[in-house]
Amino acid sequence: MQYRKDKNGNDLSVLGYGCMRFTKKGNQIDIDKAEKEIMAAYQAGVNYYDTAYIYPGSEAALGEILERNGIRDKVNIATKLPQYLIKDGKGIDRYFNEELSRLRTDHVDYYLMHHLTDVDMWEKLKAVGILDWIREKKKSGQIRNIGFSYHGNTDNFITILNDYDWDFCQVQYNYLDEVTQAGVKGVKAAAAKGIPVVIMEPLRGGKLVNMLPAQAKKLFAEDGHGWSPAEWAFRWLYNQPEVTVVLSGMNSPEMVEENVRTASDMSSGALTEKDLALLEQVKKAIRENEKVGCTGCRYCMPCPKGVDIPGIFACYNMMYIENKREGRFQFAQTVGLTKEPAFASQCVGCGKCEQHCPQSIPIREKLKEADKALRPLPYKVGINAARKFMFRKRKEK
Repeated sequence: MQYRKDKNGNDLSVLGYGCMRFTKKGNQIDIDKAEKEIMAAYQAGVNYYDTAYIYPGSEAALGEILERNGIRDKVNIATKLPQYLIKDGKGIDRYFNEELSRLRTDHVDYYLMHHLTDVDMWEKLKAVGILDWIREKKKSGQIRNIGFSYHGNTDNFITILNDYDWDFCQVQYNYLDEVTQAGVKGVKAAAAKGIPVVIMEPLRGGKLVNMLPAQAKKLFAEDGHGWSPAEWAFRWLYNQPEVTVVLSGMNSPEMVEENVRTASDMSSGALTEKDLALLEQVKKAIRENEKVGCTGCRYCMPCPKGVDIPGIFACYNMMYIENKREGRFQFAQTVGLTKEPAFASQCVGCGKCEQHCPQSIPIREKLKEADKALRPLPYKVGINAARKFMFRKRKEK
């Protein structure tokens, strides 16, 4: 197993164990199976285990397994404050203490503000006293490192990143999400500040394995390395020195074995130009069904009316690369439910974006198409209602 340093110089295994996808037996986690898989990973050198308050049964299962095997102090636990459930300062302690109880521990090694998508969510936490709370918990040793997990656009990520002295951050990132969510710009911004980056969704929930088009599978199969699609995705991440830990929701001995092997023989800068060119071919095959040839370069930004042009196009394309539901879900997270609206309907047709687009995309026309696809009437009503509820509630705090 290879290791990279956290902010304080501690070694973290480049492969982290994502505990969201433990196998279920009926409605409960199959604790015996999960224990075998966790212990196999531990014995192979994995020392970072990621869970969250809202992963059903996950914290309790992890706590039980670590205690039963006497390895709690030999590994790092990462879990998360459900900030979306916080109404006041008292709620912070209530959830945190419940998590400590579930995990059977007196401290959390890596604690995250869970699922931030907008600066306003972080501001809400600051308003109920999160900064003093973090200071107190770090002083007492109950929290060793503080960070945040993020699903939103690049600009908001960088704003949150620069607003506090974070110990680490966690982002969705993979070879297909290079210019969406925090993206490569966000990953590099964090690394430039010396902030370790933990990667979630390296396989987009398995889609970069199970939903690849035939041509992409053919390209991988014909390559001489003999790497699986999953291995290619992990190697692309490990190739980047800015990446500290890559999480994998491992729920079979075979997955543990393959991921451990990949993490043990891959280092940053190891991929050749030929390897990277193959991945570009794979991405092209995946994107054959996309609707807009946007590369996410952001030369069209900022829009004078606040339209998130590359964000909208990324979600529009996702509707046809993956499925409509996933594209609309990503749209809600990254565009629709941000504090400052960024809808295509805000476009006034000034055309400044088209003057700067290297791909010569008819942006104004494509924005109308994207808005129609991403916000059919039921979704438009739903997003508007959610916005009114969310931002009214925040004003009341």
